[in-house]
Amino acid sequence: MNDLVTAITTGITAFTATNIDDIVILTLFFSQISTTFRSRHILAGQYLGFAALIVASLPGFLGGLIIPQDWIRLLGFMPIIIGMSSLLKREEDSSEEAEEETEPSCRPSIVSSFLSPQTCNVAAIAFANGSDNISVYVPLFANSELDSLLVILSVFFTLVGVWCYTACKLTYLPAIANFLTENGKTFVPCILIGLGVFIVTENVTWTLLSVISSYIFSLILGFNTQPSSEEQEKLIV
Repeated sequence: MNDLVTAITTGITAFTATNIDDIVILTLFFSQISTTFRSRHILAGQYLGFAALIVASLPGFLGGLIIPQDWIRLLGFMPIIIGMSSLLKREEDSSEEAEEETEPSCRPSIVSSFLSPQTCNVAAIAFANGSDNISVYVPLFANSELDSLLVILSVFFTLVGVWCYTACKLTYLPAIANFLTENGKTFVPCILIGLGVFIVTENVTWTLLSVISSYIFSLILGFNTQPSSEEQEKLIV
């Protein structure tokens, strides 16, 4: 009984310490729900990304490590690419979503949700953002017995769902919801770019500079894409 309680406590502590920042990322994801990006994509992607982290950490239980952490750090370029792409395509996305709303919706299968690009993007970001988790999970798994390991993994995968649920509910808080609604299309890509820079460099200064420069770039881009007064008059007419 004591071993069970110890394993549960260890699992909760290890998961919370290594995934507290995921709450922010998941909250940003849930704030971007649209006709093409659904909650199932976030949930499936988060589970896939976390499962990949566990697989990469399990060799610690067997006495070795397959994936070098430097290779995993290169995945930080994924959120940078996604963030830059979101900044450049945010005007096109708004018009595309408006057109898609008029089309009849079809319910995709569970398999297609797991294999969709949206799910893969979330999974890649979850895996890249959790590269530091491996350094914690490898020695944790190496020092665990098989029964304790199974309990810890059960706690981990349960808490992934709790994290997603919590992040989803946070988007309904008035202050958070209003901020993300007004600034989400600019704020989210900037945070993703900053996250990618931090994963690659692990340097807070470069991360802040990348977020600030990305935000300035988004303002310039938004200013250049605004219609002129003549175009606005034509739209009104």
